[in-house]
Amino acid sequence: MASLRGFGAFLCVVFTFESLAVSHVSTAEGPYFVKSITNVTVSLGRDATLECVVENLNNYKVAWLRVDTQTILTIHNHVITKNHRIGVTHIELKTWYLHIREVQESDKGWYMCQINTDPMKSQVGYLNVVVPPDILDYPTSADMVIDENSDVSLRCAATGSPEPTITWKREDGELIKLPNDTEVSNITGETLNLTKVKREHMGTYLCIASNGIPPSVSKRISLLIQFPPSVWIQYQLIGAYDGQKITLECHSQAFPKSINYWSRDNGDIIPHSSKYVPEIIGDNYKVHMKLTINYLAPEDYGIYKCISKNSLGDMEGSVNVYKIPHPNVAVSTKMKSAAHDKTVDLTYDAEMGSTNGAGQKGKFRLRQSHTL
Repeated sequence: MASLRGFGAFLCVVFTFESLAVSHVSTAEGPYFVKSITNVTVSLGRDATLECVVENLNNYKVAWLRVDTQTILTIHNHVITKNHRIGVTHIELKTWYLHIREVQESDKGWYMCQINTDPMKSQVGYLNVVVPPDILDYPTSADMVIDENSDVSLRCAATGSPEPTITWKREDGELIKLPNDTEVSNITGETLNLTKVKREHMGTYLCIASNGIPPSVSKRISLLIQFPPSVWIQYQLIGAYDGQKITLECHSQAFPKSINYWSRDNGDIIPHSSKYVPEIIGDNYKVHMKLTINYLAPEDYGIYKCISKNSLGDMEGSVNVYKIPHPNVAVSTKMKSAAHDKTVDLTYDAEMGSTNGAGQKGKFRLRQSHTL
């Protein structure tokens, strides 16, 4: 610990000894500290002030020192250090202020207020410098592309004072799938470990560093999972009739992004036309394929294939469009079949005659079958 007893050893370099000579005080009570130095917390880049209150100073001198480096900063009204950010002021030789402008993280530590009595009197106060979090580019993970079913660790490194806490979240708000088959909205720690990753793990992850000193900061890390195409078709058999408009549907998943198209069973690619209208709806690694056929003709029945290809492979699915009777024709035929050979009762008024011209009138009921 540096001591400024009489300030002689140090002051002979900067000042004349006579100018700093300590005269004996005739008062019965010498100088004393009225209260302890209040510890100060200040944000990086702001100004800080430490206060030392002394009573009965008389002809004694007050000095400020940096404890950890044993550096003399000020003596009475004079700044000794070459640090231009340091200053000293006082009020009526009683309240002494050490000023530190534009505080740096290295300014954190203990500071001593000392009176050159014999023995010397001193007290210390602590300057705490708080620093907002900052995420380091290295060793924080960059964007990654890995194969499906691989293991991956995402790392986020940050500095700050107090030490920041790292929280991981998905940017899209989806839950994070962990190795133990649990799902969480966020997880704390410098490293996010994912094992046997699936395509559902694909997305942008945020590492957020916070330590209570605003602002919190975050970094986006994109995790891309590559895998060959897979195809799924809900309706593989579709019955249709001549003149009908139908839509075939097919779902595929692939990364890197796949090339997707429809073809006939013979391999001919189906182009866009007034009759055939292919449509592709993409969402990340998922693709929804549609093929609308306007006014179905006899040559349109048969096998249709949806094909998905990327650099890792290809896959196809098929839809069989087969012919069914037109519903209106089927209903008409059924009605005719039900009405065939229907028996009705008819009553006639008839006159039964004879060869001699005499006749007899009467009613007769006849059963006759008619086809309507």
